[in-house]
Amino acid sequence: MSGKSTATDATRRLAAIDLGSNSFHLLVANYQDSQLQVVAKMGEKVQLAAGLDDQENFTDAAMDRALACLERFAPFVAGVAAADLRIVGTNALRSARNARALIDRAEALIGHPIEIIGGREEARLIYLGAAHALAEVHGRRLIVDIGGGSTEFIIGEDFEPQALESLHMGCVAYTGAFFASGELSEKRFRRAEMAALSELANIQRQYCRLGWQDPIGSSGTIKAVAAVLGARGDGDATLIERDALMKLRKRLIGFGQLEKVAMEGLKEDRARVFPAGVAILCAVFEAFDLQRMRYSDGALREGVLFDLIGRNTPEDSRRHSVELLMRRYSVEASHADHVMETAMVAFDQVSESWALGEEQRLFLIWAAQLHEIGLAISHSQFHRHGAYLIEYSDLTGFSRPEQQALAFLVRAHRRKFAHKELEALPSAIQPTYCRLARLLRLAVMLNHPRPEQAPVDFQLACKGDDLHLSLPEISFQALLLNDLEQEAEYQKAAGLTLTYDV
Repeated sequence: MSGKSTATDATRRLAAIDLGSNSFHLLVANYQDSQLQVVAKMGEKVQLAAGLDDQENFTDAAMDRALACLERFAPFVAGVAAADLRIVGTNALRSARNARALIDRAEALIGHPIEIIGGREEARLIYLGAAHALAEVHGRRLIVDIGGGSTEFIIGEDFEPQALESLHMGCVAYTGAFFASGELSEKRFRRAEMAALSELANIQRQYCRLGWQDPIGSSGTIKAVAAVLGARGDGDATLIERDALMKLRKRLIGFGQLEKVAMEGLKEDRARVFPAGVAILCAVFEAFDLQRMRYSDGALREGVLFDLIGRNTPEDSRRHSVELLMRRYSVEASHADHVMETAMVAFDQVSESWALGEEQRLFLIWAAQLHEIGLAISHSQFHRHGAYLIEYSDLTGFSRPEQQALAFLVRAHRRKFAHKELEALPSAIQPTYCRLARLLRLAVMLNHPRPEQAPVDFQLACKGDDLHLSLPEISFQALLLNDLEQEAEYQKAAGLTLTYDV
Protein backbone atom coordinates (compact mmCIF):
# COMPACT_ATOMS: atom_id res chain seq x y z
CA MET A 1 0.00 0.00 0.00
CA SER A 2 2.08 2.87 -1.22
CA GLY A 3 -0.64 5.46 -1.74
CA LYS A 4 -1.16 7.65 -4.81
CA SER A 5 0.90 10.72 -3.95
CA THR A 6 3.07 12.44 -6.48
CA ALA A 7 5.92 14.87 -6.05
CA THR A 8 3.49 17.75 -6.40
CA ASP A 9 1.24 16.63 -3.54
CA ALA A 10 1.07 18.79 -0.43
CA THR A 11 2.35 17.36 2.83
CA ARG A 12 -0.36 15.56 4.78
CA ARG A 13 -0.10 15.35 8.57
CA LEU A 14 -1.26 11.97 9.89
CA ALA A 15 -1.59 10.74 13.47
CA ALA A 16 -2.39 7.48 15.21
CA ILE A 17 -3.00 6.70 18.88
CA ASP A 18 -2.96 3.08 19.99
CA LEU A 19 -4.74 2.51 23.32
CA GLY A 20 -3.18 -0.83 24.21
CA SER A 21 -3.81 -3.02 27.23
CA ASN A 22 -0.34 -2.29 28.59
CA SER A 23 0.86 0.87 26.83
CA PHE A 24 -0.59 3.82 24.97
CA HIS A 25 1.35 4.93 21.88
CA LEU A 26 1.24 8.12 19.81
CA LEU A 27 2.67 8.43 16.32
CA VAL A 28 2.52 11.63 14.23
CA ALA A 29 4.04 11.75 10.76
CA ASN A 30 4.08 13.81 7.58
CA TYR A 31 3.10 11.95 4.41
CA GLN A 32 4.38 13.12 1.04
CA ASP A 33 5.72 11.44 -2.09
CA SER A 34 4.55 8.04 -0.78
CA GLN A 35 6.81 8.40 2.27
CA LEU A 36 6.15 8.83 5.99
CA GLN A 37 8.41 11.11 8.00
CA VAL A 38 7.96 10.76 11.76
CA VAL A 39 7.26 14.04 13.55
CA ALA A 40 6.47 12.75 17.05
CA LYS A 41 6.55 9.34 18.70
CA MET A 42 5.60 8.67 22.32
CA GLY A 43 4.69 5.69 24.47
CA GLU A 44 3.54 5.39 28.07
CA LYS A 45 2.84 2.40 30.31
CA VAL A 46 -0.79 2.86 31.32
CA GLN A 47 -1.53 -0.81 32.12
CA LEU A 48 -5.26 -0.68 31.49
CA ALA A 49 -5.53 -4.46 31.72
CA ALA A 50 -3.96 -4.38 35.18
CA GLY A 51 -6.66 -1.89 36.18
CA LEU A 52 -9.57 -4.31 35.75
CA ASP A 53 -11.32 -5.31 38.97
CA ASP A 54 -13.03 -8.63 39.76
CA GLN A 55 -16.12 -7.53 37.81
CA GLU A 56 -14.06 -6.69 34.72
CA ASN A 57 -14.54 -2.96 35.24
CA PHE A 58 -11.78 -0.38 34.99
CA THR A 59 -10.88 1.05 38.38
CA ASP A 60 -10.93 4.80 38.89
CA ALA A 61 -7.12 4.74 39.11
CA ALA A 62 -6.82 3.00 35.73
CA MET A 63 -9.16 5.54 34.14
CA ASP A 64 -7.19 8.39 35.64
CA ARG A 65 -3.93 6.97 34.25
CA ALA A 66 -5.49 6.64 30.79
CA LEU A 67 -6.93 10.15 30.77
CA ALA A 68 -3.71 11.70 32.08
CA CYS A 69 -1.77 10.05 29.28
CA LEU A 70 -4.23 11.23 26.63
CA GLU A 71 -4.04 14.74 28.04
CA ARG A 72 -0.29 14.64 27.38
CA PHE A 73 -0.87 13.30 23.87
CA ALA A 74 -3.57 15.87 23.00
CA PRO A 75 -1.28 18.81 22.04
CA PHE A 76 0.50 16.65 19.44
CA VAL A 77 -2.74 15.97 17.52
CA ALA A 78 -4.45 19.32 18.02
CA GLY A 79 -3.72 20.51 14.48
CA VAL A 80 -4.37 17.22 12.69
CA ALA A 81 -7.46 17.05 10.46
CA ALA A 82 -10.16 14.76 11.80
CA ALA A 83 -9.94 12.53 8.71
CA ASP A 84 -6.19 12.10 9.26
CA LEU A 85 -6.34 11.05 12.91
CA ARG A 86 -7.34 7.62 14.14
CA ILE A 87 -7.49 6.45 17.74
CA VAL A 88 -7.90 2.70 18.23
CA GLY A 89 -8.48 0.64 21.36
CA THR A 90 -7.55 -3.02 21.72
CA ASN A 91 -8.08 -5.94 24.09
CA ALA A 92 -8.65 -4.19 27.44
CA LEU A 93 -11.15 -1.79 25.88
CA ARG A 94 -12.78 -4.71 24.07
CA SER A 95 -13.35 -6.63 27.29
CA ALA A 96 -14.01 -4.08 30.07
CA ARG A 97 -17.66 -3.84 31.06
CA ASN A 98 -17.41 -0.10 31.69
CA ALA A 99 -15.25 0.67 28.65
CA ARG A 100 -17.91 3.06 27.33
CA ALA A 101 -17.55 5.29 30.39
CA LEU A 102 -13.81 5.65 29.79
CA ILE A 103 -14.27 6.12 26.04
CA ASP A 104 -16.83 8.90 26.55
CA ARG A 105 -14.50 10.80 28.88
CA ALA A 106 -11.50 10.24 26.61
CA GLU A 107 -13.39 11.44 23.52
CA ALA A 108 -14.49 14.58 25.33
CA LEU A 109 -10.89 15.22 26.39
CA ILE A 110 -9.24 14.71 23.01
CA GLY A 111 -12.13 15.81 20.79
CA HIS A 112 -12.06 12.80 18.48
CA PRO A 113 -13.89 9.45 18.26
CA ILE A 114 -12.18 6.34 19.65
CA GLU A 115 -12.65 3.11 17.74
CA ILE A 116 -12.49 -0.32 19.36
CA ILE A 117 -11.03 -2.78 16.87
CA GLY A 118 -11.52 -6.54 16.86
CA GLY A 119 -8.65 -8.93 17.42
CA ARG A 120 -8.22 -9.92 13.80
CA GLU A 121 -8.42 -6.32 12.65
CA GLU A 122 -5.72 -5.53 15.21
CA ALA A 123 -3.65 -8.36 13.73
CA ARG A 124 -4.14 -7.00 10.20
CA LEU A 125 -3.00 -3.53 11.18
CA ILE A 126 0.02 -4.93 13.04
CA TYR A 127 0.98 -6.85 9.92
CA LEU A 128 0.58 -3.74 7.78
CA GLY A 129 2.94 -1.80 10.05
CA ALA A 130 5.48 -4.62 10.25
CA ALA A 131 5.32 -5.31 6.51
CA HIS A 132 6.15 -1.71 5.65
CA ALA A 133 9.07 -1.80 8.09
CA LEU A 134 10.28 -4.97 6.33
CA ALA A 135 9.50 -3.85 2.79
CA GLU A 136 12.91 -4.92 1.52
CA VAL A 137 12.53 -8.47 2.88
CA HIS A 138 10.74 -10.96 0.64
CA GLY A 139 9.17 -14.32 1.38
CA ARG A 140 6.48 -15.51 3.74
CA ARG A 141 6.65 -14.13 7.29
CA LEU A 142 5.28 -15.08 10.67
CA ILE A 143 4.58 -11.94 12.71
CA VAL A 144 4.10 -12.25 16.48
CA ASP A 145 2.99 -9.30 18.63
CA ILE A 146 2.70 -9.89 22.39
CA GLY A 147 0.54 -7.20 23.93
CA GLY A 148 -0.82 -6.59 27.40
CA GLY A 149 -4.09 -8.49 26.96
CA SER A 150 -3.76 -10.38 23.70
CA THR A 151 -1.15 -11.74 21.32
CA GLU A 152 -1.54 -11.44 17.56
CA PHE A 153 -0.22 -13.96 15.03
CA ILE A 154 -0.09 -13.22 11.32
CA ILE A 155 1.33 -15.08 8.34
CA GLY A 156 1.70 -13.00 5.20
CA GLU A 157 3.78 -12.14 2.19
CA ASP A 158 4.62 -8.65 0.99
CA PHE A 159 1.66 -6.52 2.16
CA GLU A 160 -0.96 -9.29 2.06
CA PRO A 161 -1.82 -11.23 5.25
CA GLN A 162 -2.80 -14.85 4.65
CA ALA A 163 -3.74 -15.84 8.21
CA LEU A 164 -4.79 -13.57 11.07
CA GLU A 165 -5.44 -14.52 14.66
CA SER A 166 -5.64 -12.85 18.07
CA LEU A 167 -5.32 -15.07 21.14
CA HIS A 168 -6.36 -14.16 24.68
CA MET A 169 -2.95 -14.07 26.30
CA GLY A 170 -0.81 -11.06 27.13
CA CYS A 171 1.92 -9.95 29.51
CA VAL A 172 -0.40 -7.95 31.81
CA ALA A 173 -3.17 -10.55 31.84
CA TYR A 174 -0.72 -13.41 32.47
CA THR A 175 1.04 -11.48 35.23
CA GLY A 176 -2.28 -11.30 37.06
CA ALA A 177 -3.16 -14.93 36.31
CA PHE A 178 0.14 -16.65 37.11
CA PHE A 179 2.40 -14.23 38.99
CA ALA A 180 -0.08 -12.23 41.08
CA SER A 181 1.66 -13.21 44.34
CA GLY A 182 4.94 -11.88 43.00
CA GLU A 183 6.60 -15.29 43.19
CA LEU A 184 8.83 -16.43 40.31
CA SER A 185 9.38 -20.18 40.18
CA GLU A 186 9.78 -22.96 37.64
CA LYS A 187 6.29 -24.21 38.50
CA ARG A 188 4.61 -20.85 37.97
CA PHE A 189 6.58 -20.16 34.81
CA ARG A 190 5.62 -23.53 33.35
CA ARG A 191 1.96 -23.01 34.24
CA ALA A 192 2.00 -19.75 32.26
CA GLU A 193 3.72 -21.49 29.33
CA MET A 194 1.22 -24.36 29.37
CA ALA A 195 -1.69 -21.91 29.33
CA ALA A 196 -0.14 -20.20 26.32
CA LEU A 197 0.50 -23.55 24.61
CA SER A 198 -3.16 -24.41 25.15
CA GLU A 199 -4.18 -21.20 23.37
CA LEU A 200 -1.65 -21.81 20.60
CA ALA A 201 -3.02 -25.31 19.97
CA ASN A 202 -5.99 -23.64 18.24
CA ILE A 203 -3.79 -22.27 15.44
CA GLN A 204 -0.63 -24.40 15.60
CA ARG A 205 -1.49 -26.92 12.89
CA GLN A 206 -2.92 -24.36 10.45
CA TYR A 207 0.04 -22.01 10.82
CA CYS A 208 2.66 -24.73 10.55
CA ARG A 209 0.91 -26.04 7.42
CA LEU A 210 1.14 -22.59 5.81
CA GLY A 211 4.78 -22.22 6.88
CA TRP A 212 7.12 -19.22 6.78
CA GLN A 213 10.70 -18.31 6.05
CA ASP A 214 11.10 -15.42 8.45
CA PRO A 215 9.72 -15.27 12.03
CA ILE A 216 9.34 -11.64 13.15
CA GLY A 217 8.42 -10.15 16.53
CA SER A 218 7.05 -6.68 17.16
CA SER A 219 6.04 -4.39 20.04
CA GLY A 220 7.03 -4.10 23.69
CA THR A 221 7.68 -7.57 25.09
CA ILE A 222 9.70 -8.81 22.14
CA LYS A 223 11.51 -5.50 21.85
CA ALA A 224 12.41 -5.75 25.55
CA VAL A 225 13.64 -9.35 25.18
CA ALA A 226 15.86 -8.37 22.25
CA ALA A 227 17.20 -5.36 24.17
CA VAL A 228 18.03 -7.42 27.29
CA LEU A 229 19.76 -10.11 25.24
CA GLY A 230 21.65 -7.47 23.28
CA ALA A 231 22.81 -5.72 26.46
CA ARG A 232 24.16 -9.01 27.77
CA GLY A 233 25.96 -9.82 24.52
CA ASP A 234 23.58 -12.66 23.63
CA GLY A 235 22.28 -10.88 20.51
CA ASP A 236 22.35 -7.62 18.58
CA ALA A 237 19.10 -6.13 19.98
CA THR A 238 17.26 -7.22 16.84
CA LEU A 239 17.67 -11.03 17.02
CA ILE A 240 16.40 -13.51 19.60
CA GLU A 241 18.07 -16.94 19.56
CA ARG A 242 16.31 -19.86 21.24
CA ASP A 243 19.27 -20.80 23.45
CA ALA A 244 19.61 -17.20 24.65
CA LEU A 245 15.85 -17.03 25.36
CA MET A 246 16.06 -20.17 27.50
CA LYS A 247 18.96 -18.65 29.46
CA LEU A 248 16.88 -15.50 30.00
CA ARG A 249 14.02 -17.65 31.26
CA LYS A 250 16.37 -19.29 33.80
CA ARG A 251 17.70 -15.89 34.93
CA LEU A 252 14.17 -14.59 35.53
CA ILE A 253 13.22 -17.61 37.64
CA GLY A 254 16.43 -17.09 39.60
CA PHE A 255 15.20 -13.68 40.83
CA GLY A 256 12.52 -15.48 42.85
CA GLN A 257 10.29 -12.38 43.12
CA LEU A 258 8.87 -9.99 40.54
CA GLU A 259 9.96 -6.99 42.58
CA LYS A 260 13.59 -8.11 42.28
CA VAL A 261 13.59 -8.30 38.47
CA ALA A 262 16.15 -5.82 37.15
CA MET A 263 18.29 -6.30 34.06
CA GLU A 264 20.43 -4.15 31.85
CA GLY A 265 18.34 -3.14 28.84
CA LEU A 266 15.03 -3.64 30.68
CA LYS A 267 13.04 -0.51 31.52
CA GLU A 268 11.90 -0.32 35.12
CA ASP A 269 8.25 0.21 34.20
CA ARG A 270 8.19 -3.06 32.22
CA ALA A 271 9.97 -5.23 34.77
CA ARG A 272 6.85 -6.47 36.56
CA VAL A 273 5.12 -7.78 33.39
CA PHE A 274 8.33 -8.93 31.69
CA PRO A 275 8.43 -12.53 33.04
CA ALA A 276 4.87 -13.22 31.86
CA GLY A 277 5.74 -11.86 28.42
CA VAL A 278 8.84 -14.06 28.30
CA ALA A 279 6.73 -17.11 29.28
CA ILE A 280 4.40 -16.42 26.35
CA LEU A 281 7.36 -15.97 24.00
CA CYS A 282 8.92 -19.26 25.20
CA ALA A 283 5.61 -21.00 24.45
CA VAL A 284 5.57 -19.47 20.96
CA PHE A 285 9.09 -20.76 20.30
CA GLU A 286 8.05 -24.20 21.60
CA ALA A 287 4.76 -24.44 19.70
CA PHE A 288 6.23 -23.36 16.37
CA ASP A 289 9.66 -24.96 16.94
CA LEU A 290 11.43 -21.66 16.33
CA GLN A 291 15.19 -21.35 16.60
CA ARG A 292 15.35 -17.58 16.19
CA MET A 293 13.16 -14.51 15.78
CA ARG A 294 13.99 -11.04 14.48
CA TYR A 295 12.57 -7.89 16.03
CA SER A 296 10.89 -5.32 13.76
CA ASP A 297 9.98 -1.79 14.82
CA GLY A 298 6.78 -1.64 12.75
CA ALA A 299 3.61 -2.38 14.74
CA LEU A 300 -0.02 -1.37 15.27
CA ARG A 301 0.40 2.41 15.28
CA GLU A 302 2.41 2.32 12.01
CA GLY A 303 -0.21 0.04 10.50
CA VAL A 304 -2.96 2.50 11.45
CA LEU A 305 -1.13 5.29 9.61
CA PHE A 306 -0.65 3.24 6.45
CA ASP A 307 -4.29 2.17 6.60
CA LEU A 308 -5.30 5.83 6.89
CA ILE A 309 -3.39 6.57 3.71
CA GLY A 310 -5.47 4.04 1.81
CA ARG A 311 -8.84 5.04 3.23
CA ASN A 312 -11.43 6.52 0.87
CA THR A 313 -9.38 5.32 -2.11
CA PRO A 314 -9.70 2.21 -4.30
CA GLU A 315 -7.19 0.63 -1.90
CA ASP A 316 -9.55 1.01 1.09
CA SER A 317 -9.70 -2.47 2.62
CA ARG A 318 -13.29 -1.83 3.71
CA ARG A 319 -14.35 -1.77 0.04
CA HIS A 320 -12.86 -5.22 -0.43
CA SER A 321 -14.72 -6.51 2.64
CA VAL A 322 -18.03 -5.27 1.23
CA GLU A 323 -17.33 -6.91 -2.12
CA LEU A 324 -16.48 -10.17 -0.37
CA LEU A 325 -19.75 -10.09 1.59
CA MET A 326 -21.72 -9.47 -1.59
CA ARG A 327 -20.15 -12.50 -3.24
CA ARG A 328 -20.41 -14.72 -0.17
CA TYR A 329 -24.14 -14.06 0.27
CA SER A 330 -25.00 -13.93 -3.46
CA VAL A 331 -26.33 -10.38 -3.48
CA GLU A 332 -28.22 -9.45 -6.66
CA ALA A 333 -25.64 -6.94 -7.86
CA SER A 334 -27.83 -5.14 -10.41
CA HIS A 335 -30.53 -4.35 -7.84
CA ALA A 336 -27.93 -3.30 -5.26
CA ASP A 337 -26.40 -0.97 -7.84
CA HIS A 338 -29.81 0.56 -8.59
CA VAL A 339 -30.46 1.24 -4.91
CA MET A 340 -26.97 2.69 -4.57
CA GLU A 341 -27.44 4.96 -7.61
CA THR A 342 -30.77 6.26 -6.30
CA ALA A 343 -29.31 6.76 -2.83
CA MET A 344 -26.45 8.80 -4.26
CA VAL A 345 -28.86 11.11 -6.10
CA ALA A 346 -30.73 11.65 -2.84
CA PHE A 347 -27.47 12.11 -0.93
CA ASP A 348 -26.17 14.76 -3.31
CA GLN A 349 -29.38 16.78 -3.00
CA VAL A 350 -29.27 17.06 0.80
CA SER A 351 -25.60 16.52 1.70
CA GLU A 352 -24.78 20.21 2.05
CA SER A 353 -27.81 21.01 4.18
CA TRP A 354 -27.28 17.91 6.31
CA ALA A 355 -23.48 18.33 6.55
CA LEU A 356 -22.79 14.88 5.12
CA GLY A 357 -19.25 14.20 3.94
CA GLU A 358 -17.27 11.61 2.01
CA GLU A 359 -17.18 9.11 4.84
CA GLN A 360 -20.98 9.21 5.15
CA ARG A 361 -21.28 8.79 1.38
CA LEU A 362 -19.19 5.61 1.57
CA PHE A 363 -21.30 4.12 4.35
CA LEU A 364 -24.50 4.85 2.43
CA ILE A 365 -22.99 3.18 -0.65
CA TRP A 366 -21.97 0.11 1.35
CA ALA A 367 -25.35 -0.11 3.06
CA ALA A 368 -27.10 0.05 -0.31
CA GLN A 369 -24.85 -2.71 -1.65
CA LEU A 370 -25.42 -4.93 1.38
CA HIS A 371 -29.02 -4.20 2.31
CA GLU A 372 -30.24 -7.57 1.02
CA ILE A 373 -27.53 -9.93 2.30
CA GLY A 374 -29.94 -11.24 4.94
CA LEU A 375 -31.93 -12.91 2.17
CA ALA A 376 -29.27 -15.63 2.22
CA ILE A 377 -30.73 -16.69 5.58
CA SER A 378 -34.45 -16.01 5.19
CA HIS A 379 -36.79 -13.60 3.44
CA SER A 380 -38.65 -13.10 6.69
CA GLN A 381 -36.98 -10.33 8.69
CA PHE A 382 -34.05 -10.30 6.26
CA HIS A 383 -33.09 -6.79 7.33
CA ARG A 384 -32.44 -8.15 10.84
CA HIS A 385 -30.45 -11.09 9.51
CA GLY A 386 -28.37 -8.78 7.33
CA ALA A 387 -27.59 -6.48 10.24
CA TYR A 388 -26.48 -9.46 12.34
CA LEU A 389 -24.15 -10.73 9.62
CA ILE A 390 -22.53 -7.32 9.26
CA GLU A 391 -22.15 -6.60 12.97
CA TYR A 392 -20.63 -9.97 13.92
CA SER A 393 -18.52 -10.91 10.90
CA ASP A 394 -14.78 -10.28 10.81
CA LEU A 395 -14.72 -7.43 8.28
CA THR A 396 -11.25 -6.35 7.28
CA GLY A 397 -10.67 -2.62 7.68
CA PHE A 398 -13.74 -1.94 9.82
CA SER A 399 -13.62 -1.07 13.49
CA ARG A 400 -16.35 -2.37 15.75
CA PRO A 401 -18.18 1.00 15.85
CA GLU A 402 -18.04 1.16 12.04
CA GLN A 403 -19.53 -2.32 11.73
CA GLN A 404 -22.23 -1.37 14.22
CA ALA A 405 -23.06 1.77 12.21
CA LEU A 406 -23.21 -0.14 8.92
CA ALA A 407 -25.31 -2.87 10.55
CA PHE A 408 -27.72 -0.19 11.79
CA LEU A 409 -28.25 1.16 8.27
CA VAL A 410 -29.05 -2.31 6.94
CA ARG A 411 -31.34 -3.02 9.90
CA ALA A 412 -33.14 0.31 9.42
CA HIS A 413 -33.70 0.16 5.67
CA ARG A 414 -37.30 -1.18 5.88
CA ARG A 415 -40.31 -1.61 8.11
CA LYS A 416 -40.51 0.21 11.47
CA PHE A 417 -37.66 2.60 12.15
CA ALA A 418 -34.94 0.91 14.23
CA HIS A 419 -34.92 3.22 17.27
CA LYS A 420 -33.32 0.73 19.65
CA GLU A 421 -30.41 0.09 17.29
CA LEU A 422 -29.99 3.81 16.60
CA GLU A 423 -29.74 4.56 20.33
CA ALA A 424 -27.05 1.87 20.66
CA LEU A 425 -24.76 3.90 18.40
CA PRO A 426 -22.41 6.50 19.92
CA SER A 427 -24.56 9.54 20.67
CA ALA A 428 -22.38 11.85 18.54
CA ILE A 429 -23.21 10.01 15.31
CA GLN A 430 -26.87 9.16 15.94
CA PRO A 431 -28.33 12.21 14.09
CA THR A 432 -26.11 11.60 11.04
CA TYR A 433 -26.90 7.90 10.76
CA CYS A 434 -30.59 8.54 11.28
CA ARG A 435 -30.42 10.79 8.21
CA LEU A 436 -28.46 8.23 6.20
CA ALA A 437 -31.02 5.57 7.10
CA ARG A 438 -33.82 7.77 5.79
CA LEU A 439 -32.01 8.23 2.48
CA LEU A 440 -31.46 4.49 2.19
CA ARG A 441 -35.12 3.77 2.98
CA LEU A 442 -36.23 6.10 0.18
CA ALA A 443 -33.79 4.54 -2.29
CA VAL A 444 -35.00 1.03 -1.42
CA MET A 445 -38.63 2.12 -1.66
CA LEU A 446 -38.19 3.78 -5.07
CA ASN A 447 -36.57 0.57 -6.34
CA HIS A 448 -39.20 -1.73 -4.81
CA PRO A 449 -40.57 -2.89 -8.21
CA ARG A 450 -36.97 -3.75 -9.20
CA PRO A 451 -36.99 -1.57 -12.34
CA GLU A 452 -34.56 -2.09 -15.20
CA GLN A 453 -33.08 1.35 -14.51
CA ALA A 454 -32.57 3.12 -11.21
CA PRO A 455 -35.08 5.91 -10.48
CA VAL A 456 -33.09 9.14 -10.43
CA ASP A 457 -35.62 11.65 -11.75
CA PHE A 458 -36.82 13.05 -8.44
CA GLN A 459 -36.19 16.02 -6.19
CA LEU A 460 -35.49 15.72 -2.49
CA ALA A 461 -35.48 18.79 -0.29
CA CYS A 462 -34.91 19.16 3.43
CA LYS A 463 -35.73 21.77 6.00
CA GLY A 464 -34.00 20.76 9.18
CA ASP A 465 -34.94 17.09 9.50
CA ASP A 466 -38.15 17.43 7.47
CA LEU A 467 -37.93 15.79 4.05
CA HIS A 468 -40.03 16.53 0.96
CA LEU A 469 -39.95 14.23 -2.08
CA SER A 470 -41.10 15.41 -5.51
CA LEU A 471 -41.59 12.79 -8.21
CA PRO A 472 -42.57 13.26 -11.87
CA GLU A 473 -46.20 12.37 -12.51
CA ILE A 474 -45.19 9.43 -14.71
CA SER A 475 -43.59 7.80 -11.68
CA PHE A 476 -46.83 7.43 -9.78
CA GLN A 477 -48.13 3.90 -9.71
CA ALA A 478 -50.44 2.25 -7.22
CA LEU A 479 -47.56 0.32 -5.62
CA LEU A 480 -45.37 3.40 -5.30
CA LEU A 481 -48.19 5.50 -3.84
CA ASN A 482 -48.91 2.78 -1.28
CA ASP A 483 -45.21 2.55 -0.39
CA LEU A 484 -44.97 6.32 0.04
CA GLU A 485 -47.99 6.42 2.32
CA GLN A 486 -46.59 3.58 4.43
CA GLU A 487 -43.11 5.14 4.61
CA ALA A 488 -44.54 8.50 5.69
CA GLU A 489 -46.36 6.67 8.51
CA TYR A 490 -43.23 4.81 9.57
CA GLN A 491 -41.28 8.05 9.75
CA LYS A 492 -44.11 9.84 11.55
CA ALA A 493 -44.13 7.09 14.19
CA ALA A 494 -40.40 7.75 14.65
CA GLY A 495 -41.01 11.47 15.15
CA LEU A 496 -39.82 12.33 11.62
CA THR A 497 -41.57 14.12 8.76
CA LEU A 498 -41.71 12.92 5.16
CA THR A 499 -44.00 14.68 2.70
CA TYR A 500 -44.34 14.14 -1.04
CA ASP A 501 -46.06 15.48 -4.14
CA VAL A 502 -48.99 13.42 -5.41
